[in-house]
Amino acid sequence: MRRGVLQGAWVLTAVCGALLPSAPVLAQAPAAEVVQAGNRIEKIIAAEQGGNVVLKLTMAKPLAAAPGSFSVASPARVAFDFPDTGNGLGRNSQQFNTGDLRSVNIVQVGDRTRLVLNLSRLSPYDIRLEDRDVLITLSAAQMREAGNIVSQSTQFAAPAPMAQGERHSIRDINFRRGKEGEGRLVVDLSDASTGIDIRQQGTSLIVDFLKTEAPEQLRRKLDVIDFGTPVSTVLTQSQGGNVRMTITPRGQWEHNAYQSDNQFVLEVKPVKEDPNKLTQGVGKGRFGGEKLSLNFQNIDVRSVLQVIADFTNFNIITSDSVQGNLTLRLKDVPWDQALDIILQARGLDMRKNGNVIWIAPRDELAAREKLDLEAKAQIGELEPLRTETFQINYHKAKSVAEFIKGKEQTVLSKRGNVSADERSNKLFVNDVPSRLEDVRRLIAEIDVEVRQVLIEAQIVEATDTFARNLGVRLGFGGKTGGLLGTTTGGVPVYRNTFGTGSLNSTAYQAGQITTVPTLDSSLGVNLPASNINTKQVGALSFALWNSAATRYIDLEVSALEADGRGKVVSRPRVMTADKAEAIIEQGSEIPYQTQTSATAVATVSFKKANLSLKVKPQITPDGKVMMALDVNKDQPRYDQPVAGGNVPIDTKHVKTDVVVENGGTVVIGGIYIQEVGNNTTKIPLLGDIPVLGYLFRNNERKDNKTELLVFITPRIINDQLGLR
Repeated sequence: MRRGVLQGAWVLTAVCGALLPSAPVLAQAPAAEVVQAGNRIEKIIAAEQGGNVVLKLTMAKPLAAAPGSFSVASPARVAFDFPDTGNGLGRNSQQFNTGDLRSVNIVQVGDRTRLVLNLSRLSPYDIRLEDRDVLITLSAAQMREAGNIVSQSTQFAAPAPMAQGERHSIRDINFRRGKEGEGRLVVDLSDASTGIDIRQQGTSLIVDFLKTEAPEQLRRKLDVIDFGTPVSTVLTQSQGGNVRMTITPRGQWEHNAYQSDNQFVLEVKPVKEDPNKLTQGVGKGRFGGEKLSLNFQNIDVRSVLQVIADFTNFNIITSDSVQGNLTLRLKDVPWDQALDIILQARGLDMRKNGNVIWIAPRDELAAREKLDLEAKAQIGELEPLRTETFQINYHKAKSVAEFIKGKEQTVLSKRGNVSADERSNKLFVNDVPSRLEDVRRLIAEIDVEVRQVLIEAQIVEATDTFARNLGVRLGFGGKTGGLLGTTTGGVPVYRNTFGTGSLNSTAYQAGQITTVPTLDSSLGVNLPASNINTKQVGALSFALWNSAATRYIDLEVSALEADGRGKVVSRPRVMTADKAEAIIEQGSEIPYQTQTSATAVATVSFKKANLSLKVKPQITPDGKVMMALDVNKDQPRYDQPVAGGNVPIDTKHVKTDVVVENGGTVVIGGIYIQEVGNNTTKIPLLGDIPVLGYLFRNNERKDNKTELLVFITPRIINDQLGLR
C-alpha cells in the first residue's frame, strides 16, 4: 500500500516539480521499498547529429517494446517509463547541455525507473530500439518550410495512429477534492493512446482530447464551487472532432497533469501567499522559470547577465552599449522575472531566437527592427510575383474572391490581385510567395464542408365538439266554409280556410280561397331544433283529425345531439445547410375583391392560405441546434363568406427562436380554445309551466374544444452515418 502512494507522488513531482540542476527530482524510495528489477540502465550518452540530439541508453538486456512516454510543455520535459528496470548508473542526474537537452534525471521507485529529459524548449522526439540500445532522437524544435520558419506545436500526449473511422471516447468524468484542498479532475478514457493538449487561455485551463467523442450525458457544465477548491466550473463540450474541457479556477493557483493507463488526472492546487517572496506562484504572473536568488552590491550589468546565462544555459549576447552597475537582492525569484527586472532597471530590452538572447537598449533594438522591416518592405516591392490556382469546394469562388480583396482590409499585398472563374469555381491569385501562403491558410480555414440539418415539424390540431338541441312545433287549423271546388291538382278548396294559396282561376282572390292548410301554414308555436331542416335532426310529428273534422291539432317534437372528435396532423419537413434559411409551404391562394373610393372599380387580389415552415438553423459548438422558426397554418372558411363574396381565413402562426438538442423534440407553441354555451328560447309564461312548458320552448347546449400544438425535431446530418 505504501508503495502505491510513493508511485503516485513520483508521477506528480516528475511532471510538474521544480527540477533544479543542483537538486534531485525527488527523494529515492526507502531501501525496503526497492525491489530487484529484471533489467537496468547501464549507460547514457548524448550527441548532436545533423541538428538533432540523439540520446543513447544502453540496457543490460534488450527491451521487448519501446517505453511509454509523455511530454510537458511548461516547463519543457519529456518522461520515459521503463517497467521492471533499475538504475544501474549509480547517480540520479547527468548534465549534457547538448542542443536543447540540458540534463537527465533518473529515478527508480520499486521495480520501475523513470527517465526525465530537461529541455530548454520542447522538441518532437522519436524512440528506436537497436539490440540493447534505446535511441531517443530529439528533432530540431523548428523546421523550415517554403522559406518560412514554422514552429511545431506540442501536446501533453500525442495521439497514436488509428484506423480510418476509429475514434477515441471519454467514458466518465469525476471531480474530487484532495487532502490539501486541490481540485482533482479525473477522466476515464477508452484507451491510453488518446491525444491530449493542455494550455492556459486567459484565466482558464483548456484541455483538448484529440479525435475523441463524449456521450451526451457527459457534455455538460459542472458547478463544483461547493467542493472548496480553486476550481469553480468545468465545462465539457464537443469542438469539431475533439472534446474540449474548460476549467475555470479562482484566485491564485497552479496545475499539474498526469496520465496512468486509461485515466487522465488534472490537479489545480491553491497557491498560498508568502509576504517574504516577491512572486506568488506561476499561476499568478507570466513568469514560470526556475527560481534563483541574487545578492550583489554595485555589480556590472554584464556580469549579472553572465550569471543568468550560466544558470539557464542560454546563449546571451549583449550590445556594446550595455553599460552600468546594479545593486540588487532577489530571493526565490523565477530567472525570467529576474532578467526582466534587470532589463527594466537599465532601460534595456531583449529579443529571443531559439536558445540565443540578444540584449540591447530599447532604442537600439527599435531602430534595428525598423531597418529590418523597411528592408523586408523593399524586398516585398521588388520580389517577383507568382500565380497560384486554388480550387474552391464548398463556397462560390466569386464570394471568396470578394472576401480576400475586402474594402477595409485585404489579405493581398499592394501588387497582388485575385480573379474568380465561376464555371470551374477556381481562384487565381497573383502575389508574392509570402502572401500566397496567407491566402492558402485562409482558404483552408473557410472552405470547409457545411453541415446539414433536417427539421421535422408536426402540427397537431385536435377538436372535441358537443351539441344538444330540443324544440317543438305546435299548430292548429280548421275548415269553416263550404266546398268551392278543386285546384288544378285535384285538391279540394274551402272558403275562409286557414292558410294561404289560390286556385287556378281569376274569379277568386288570394286570402279568401285557399288549399287545405299545411303544417307550416297552420303553426301556432314554431320553436324547432336549430337544424330542423337537415337530416341530422330527429323529429316526431302527428296530427289529431279525420276527414269529417273541421278542427285539428298538429304537434312536432325535434331533437338533436351531436358529439364529434377529430385530429388533423400535418408533418412538414425540410433539410437545409447550417446557417441557411429554408422554407416549405403547401396550400392555396384565395381571391378577394378590393374597391377604392376614388375609382369605385373592384379589383381582385390573392392571399395565401398555406401550411408553411420557415427555419434558419445554426449548429452550436456543443452539438445543439439553434433555430429561428416561423410556422404558419392557415385554413380558408368557405362556409362563412363575408360581404362581397370574400372568404375569411383562419390563421395560426408561431414565430420564435429555440435551442434544441440534436434529435430532441420541443413544443414551440400551443393554442387551446373552449367554447361553452347554453341557450333557451321560449314563449313567456307558457314556457315556464312545469312539464308542459317543454311544448313552448327550445333548449340548445354546446361545448366545443380546440387545441393546436406544434412540435419541432432537428437532426444533424452526418455524411458517413446519415442522421446523427
